Amino acid sequence: MNENDDWLVFQLDDLMGRVKPGTLSLKEFLRTPSLSCSVYHLPAGSRDMANAHEEDELYLVLGGRGRLRVGEDEHQVREGTLMYVRAACDHAFFDVEEDLTVLVFFGAPVRQRR
Repeated sequence: MNENDDWLVFQLDDLMGRVKPGTLSLKEFLRTPSLSCSVYHLPAGSRDMANAHEEDELYLVLGGRGRLRVGEDEHQVREGTLMYVRAACDHAFFDVEEDLTVLVFFGAPVRQRR
């Protein structure tokens, strides 16, 4: 990672190196007052830790396959899938067929933006 006071640069291969194969993990790599970012890894067959949050979220699937339930809707996810989930919306990954690695971007909690 390169950095100064105004910006940070992350390399995707370095972020992927934080993933321990076969282990359910959420590894945060950035936190500011308005944004946090993590690498989320779900091994095949695992259960998601997610539920409704105070923050809007953006998910970018880096690898693997599974499904994401948002409210009562279900969506197939795979490498390259980009999904937005509104704050306070119940959601979870499930039916993880192949180890799923996801970049997760959390906005500031909605109550802080008002």
